[in-house]
Amino acid sequence: MTVFALHASHEQIHPGRLLETVVHAERAGFDAAMCSDHFSPWSARQGHSGYAWSWLGAALQATGLPFGVVTAPGQRYHPAIVAQKIGTLAAMYPGRFWAALGTGEASNEHITGDGWPRKDVRAARLRECVDVIRALLAGEEVSHDGLVRVDRARLWTRPEQPPALVGAAVSVATARWCGEWADGLITVNAPAAHLRRMIDAYRGAGGRGPLHLQVHLSWAPDQAEAEALAYDQWRSNVFAPPVCWDLETAELFDAVSEQVPMERVTSVVNVSADLGRHVGWLAEYVELGFDQIALHHVGQEQRAFVDAFGAEVLPRLREA
Repeated sequence: MTVFALHASHEQIHPGRLLETVVHAERAGFDAAMCSDHFSPWSARQGHSGYAWSWLGAALQATGLPFGVVTAPGQRYHPAIVAQKIGTLAAMYPGRFWAALGTGEASNEHITGDGWPRKDVRAARLRECVDVIRALLAGEEVSHDGLVRVDRARLWTRPEQPPALVGAAVSVATARWCGEWADGLITVNAPAAHLRRMIDAYRGAGGRGPLHLQVHLSWAPDQAEAEALAYDQWRSNVFAPPVCWDLETAELFDAVSEQVPMERVTSVVNVSADLGRHVGWLAEYVELGFDQIALHHVGQEQRAFVDAFGAEVLPRLREA
């Protein structure tokens, strides 16, 4: 049965309120949760960017939910530190934590002062990081000289069972590449034909493990309000790669999205006041074969969304 998770958006919500939200989501019937790992929001209007790893410890303790995080080792984070973070959470909360690894965005990584590499270099760097992280979680002492450097690193606290390292992808080519190394795949909502091609590419390259989907949505009792929420909070997120990878600040995202039409927003966010329509969209993703679907309501106020989807949307999907 498909797992329905809450996506906790650190870019939009204060971490204290976000913790209250996941506690409430568990009570409302959500099966799991996941969160973003950003240093910067996508827009000044979003206004937050708490540290995901501090928050994850609190969230895992405050709930019984399994959690995942999407993170980018290699520049902002040294891979040995990522392995230590993953290993500690997985040791404290066995079977309840997974991490998705991606190549990152300049908006988070430029803070180190290092240059932002080309996409092919970032992919090669991530592949090195994956090998380092896996080896450390397996108990090996690791030294490595390449795009990342490691000197005699060893994890002294490790989980009995290493958690899944999931590949993050938005393109068919990247999904195929993830099939070579990942324990699962995570992507974001897109037209069904594109998602089907991504799944086929991942599985065709030998990709194993669960398929995760993050779904951006906007719901309110009134259609105009649902549209206004989506436009205010997510119009800076309509740009396909390489724009979304390469812009460095929230101010730049706000500048380039100033004249974005509403049609662009509804192409990346499922916007409707009709809960039945959301059921239909989500049912289509279930039919595609996704094992976990994380619902991201792009509004900053989450309680009404959690209540409505917990009471009316998730039960209908489970019945189906």
